[in-house]
Amino acid sequence: MLVDLSELQVFLFVATERSFSKAAERLHKTQPAISQTIKRLEENLGEKLFDRSSKGGHLTQAGTILLDYARRLTILKDEAESAVRELQDLRRGRVLIGANEAAVHVLLPVIENFRHEHPEAQVEVSRRPARQIANDVLNRTLDFGVLTFPPRERGLLSLALEEDELVMLVYSDHPFAKRRRVTMEELGKETVIAHNDPSPVREQVLRLYEEHQSSINIQIGLPSLDGIKRAVEMKLGVALLPRRCAISEIANGQLIAVKVPELRLPRHVRLIYRRSEGLSHTAAAFLQASENSIRKVTQ
Repeated sequence: MLVDLSELQVFLFVATERSFSKAAERLHKTQPAISQTIKRLEENLGEKLFDRSSKGGHLTQAGTILLDYARRLTILKDEAESAVRELQDLRRGRVLIGANEAAVHVLLPVIENFRHEHPEAQVEVSRRPARQIANDVLNRTLDFGVLTFPPRERGLLSLALEEDELVMLVYSDHPFAKRRRVTMEELGKETVIAHNDPSPVREQVLRLYEEHQSSINIQIGLPSLDGIKRAVEMKLGVALLPRRCAISEIANGQLIAVKVPELRLPRHVRLIYRRSEGLSHTAAAFLQASENSIRKVTQ
């Protein structure tokens, strides 16, 4: 037994109007077409839905039962169509992004721009190791990822969001605070506060010290960038971090950024994503917001 939703909607109009002719007028159909649709529905169900012997289109017991379901199914159809429209309009959309903690600071202006245009859409940034992000974007676990190198995987594109560099962060009255730059050997003699999660940048720094047959004195490991910055402010040591991570603290004088030329390691922070045909409406809008943010910076 198959019941067509369009036939149920015709039945609902006839039952509501209690008239085949009035239902035909409302649906802009002929009365014979309406009658034929109801006859076909009755044949599929194996039950009469209207008592033809009475005036006013009275429902049979089967018709009364079906009417309740027809109303509910029609409501569900309307809700489904509305949900899809809302998704297309970004009212229920969600963007999933994978990034490390440092990359969040670069993402914030993009998120601000996106939320200004689409305030009902959701943005969720989850912490992921850099080596895992590209695969997660390809297998659609993530819409976007943030890396400091172009993806090698086929099927991925990237957008350079911003250039960043490593700087030494010191407290305001540190002996190096008035220096424009220091050597990596001078940094190596300081008590260094570092993130205790392994990262490609940390490995690069350690490798550079090995190549220079020198060492870096990492004495304190902390699990968050905010904790590291706070520890530097408390004069527990210095830190080597991307400048963008401390842009507000540098601007208000809480921390001083000192260049270490050998360890500058400039890099472009990139937003990686699947080719455009693989993007949802919401993800496509986020990509557009990213491009707009770049244009604002370069203007």
